[in-house]
Amino acid sequence: VQLQASGGGLVQAGGPLRLSCAASERTFSRYVMGWFRQAPGKEREFVAAVSWSGSSTFYADSVKGRFTISRDNAKNTVYLQVNSLKPEDTAVYYCAADFDMVIIPREYDYWGQGTQVTVSS
Repeated sequence: VQLQASGGGLVQAGGPLRLSCAASERTFSRYVMGWFRQAPGKEREFVAAVSWSGSSTFYADSVKGRFTISRDNAKNTVYLQVNSLKPEDTAVYYCAADFDMVIIPREYDYWGQGTQVTVSS
Protein backbone atom coordinates (compact mmCIF):
# COMPACT_ATOMS: atom_id res chain seq x y z
CA VAL A 1 0.00 0.00 0.00
CA GLN A 2 1.27 3.50 -0.83
CA LEU A 3 0.76 6.26 1.70
CA GLN A 4 0.80 10.02 1.18
CA ALA A 5 0.96 12.26 4.24
CA SER A 6 0.02 15.93 4.14
CA GLY A 7 -1.13 18.80 6.31
CA GLY A 8 2.06 19.80 8.05
CA GLY A 9 3.24 23.36 8.35
CA LEU A 10 4.45 26.15 10.60
CA VAL A 11 2.16 26.90 13.53
CA GLN A 12 2.42 28.90 16.73
CA ALA A 13 2.52 27.13 20.06
CA GLY A 14 -0.97 26.33 21.25
CA GLY A 15 -2.34 26.09 17.75
CA PRO A 16 -3.91 23.16 15.92
CA LEU A 17 -3.14 21.23 12.78
CA ARG A 18 -4.82 18.38 11.01
CA LEU A 19 -2.58 15.85 9.34
CA SER A 20 -3.93 13.50 6.70
CA CYS A 21 -2.60 10.31 5.20
CA ALA A 22 -4.18 8.95 2.04
CA ALA A 23 -3.74 5.32 1.05
CA SER A 24 -3.70 3.96 -2.46
CA GLU A 25 -5.52 0.70 -1.92
CA ARG A 26 -9.10 -0.35 -1.37
CA THR A 27 -7.72 -2.82 1.20
CA PHE A 28 -6.91 0.17 3.42
CA SER A 29 -9.60 -0.94 5.88
CA ARG A 30 -7.65 -4.11 6.64
CA TYR A 31 -4.70 -2.20 8.09
CA VAL A 32 -3.94 -0.78 11.46
CA MET A 33 -2.73 2.77 10.84
CA GLY A 34 -0.16 4.55 12.91
CA TRP A 35 1.43 7.96 13.16
CA PHE A 36 5.05 8.40 14.14
CA ARG A 37 7.34 11.39 14.35
CA GLN A 38 11.02 12.05 14.17
CA ALA A 39 12.73 15.17 15.43
CA PRO A 40 16.24 16.15 14.27
CA GLY A 41 18.85 14.00 15.94
CA LYS A 42 16.28 11.75 17.57
CA GLU A 43 14.87 8.33 16.84
CA ARG A 44 11.50 7.88 15.25
CA GLU A 45 8.85 7.57 17.94
CA PHE A 46 5.32 6.30 18.14
CA VAL A 47 2.54 8.88 18.35
CA ALA A 48 -0.79 7.13 17.84
CA ALA A 49 -2.47 4.15 16.22
CA VAL A 50 -6.00 3.23 15.20
CA SER A 51 -7.48 -0.18 14.55
CA TRP A 52 -8.82 -1.20 11.15
CA SER A 53 -12.38 -0.34 12.16
CA GLY A 54 -11.51 2.84 13.99
CA SER A 55 -13.01 1.54 17.21
CA SER A 56 -9.70 1.24 19.07
CA THR A 57 -7.02 3.87 19.45
CA PHE A 58 -3.75 4.08 21.32
CA TYR A 59 -1.58 7.09 22.10
CA ALA A 60 1.87 7.90 23.36
CA ASP A 61 1.72 9.47 26.82
CA SER A 62 3.31 12.64 25.48
CA VAL A 63 0.37 13.39 23.18
CA LYS A 64 -2.55 11.87 25.08
CA GLY A 65 -5.34 14.39 25.46
CA ARG A 66 -3.93 16.70 22.76
CA PHE A 67 -3.84 14.49 19.65
CA THR A 68 -6.68 12.49 18.14
CA ILE A 69 -6.30 9.80 15.51
CA SER A 70 -9.22 8.81 13.32
CA ARG A 71 -9.88 7.20 9.98
CA ASP A 72 -12.38 7.26 7.16
CA ASN A 73 -12.25 3.92 5.39
CA ALA A 74 -14.57 5.15 2.65
CA LYS A 75 -11.91 7.75 1.75
CA ASN A 76 -8.89 5.52 2.45
CA THR A 77 -7.60 8.20 4.78
CA VAL A 78 -6.33 8.41 8.33
CA TYR A 79 -6.15 11.70 10.23
CA LEU A 80 -4.22 13.09 13.14
CA GLN A 81 -5.80 16.12 14.77
CA VAL A 82 -3.09 17.84 16.77
CA ASN A 83 -4.09 20.48 19.28
CA SER A 84 -2.30 22.57 21.87
CA LEU A 85 0.93 22.19 19.97
CA LYS A 86 4.21 22.65 21.80
CA PRO A 87 7.66 23.45 20.39
CA GLU A 88 8.74 19.94 21.35
CA ASP A 89 6.14 18.56 18.93
CA THR A 90 8.30 19.86 16.07
CA ALA A 91 9.20 16.88 13.90
CA VAL A 92 8.55 15.13 10.63
CA TYR A 93 5.35 13.18 11.03
CA TYR A 94 4.95 9.86 9.26
CA CYS A 95 1.98 7.61 8.72
CA ALA A 96 2.41 3.87 8.54
CA ALA A 97 0.36 0.74 7.97
CA ASP A 98 0.50 -2.74 9.44
CA PHE A 99 -1.80 -5.63 10.24
CA ASP A 100 -1.11 -5.48 13.98
CA MET A 101 -1.58 -2.78 16.62
CA VAL A 102 2.05 -2.21 17.50
CA ILE A 103 4.09 0.81 18.54
CA ILE A 104 7.54 -0.18 17.34
CA PRO A 105 8.42 1.51 14.05
CA ARG A 106 10.27 -1.46 12.57
CA GLU A 107 7.13 -3.57 12.90
CA TYR A 108 5.29 -1.45 10.35
CA ASP A 109 5.51 -2.62 6.77
CA TYR A 110 4.42 0.47 4.86
CA TRP A 111 5.37 4.13 5.32
CA GLY A 112 4.41 7.48 3.91
CA GLN A 113 6.98 10.12 3.02
CA GLY A 114 6.42 12.34 6.05
CA THR A 115 5.14 15.85 6.56
CA GLN A 116 7.00 18.53 8.51
CA VAL A 117 5.39 20.12 11.54
CA THR A 118 7.18 23.11 13.02
CA VAL A 119 5.89 24.76 16.18
CA SER A 120 7.17 28.21 17.02
CA SER A 121 7.23 29.48 20.59
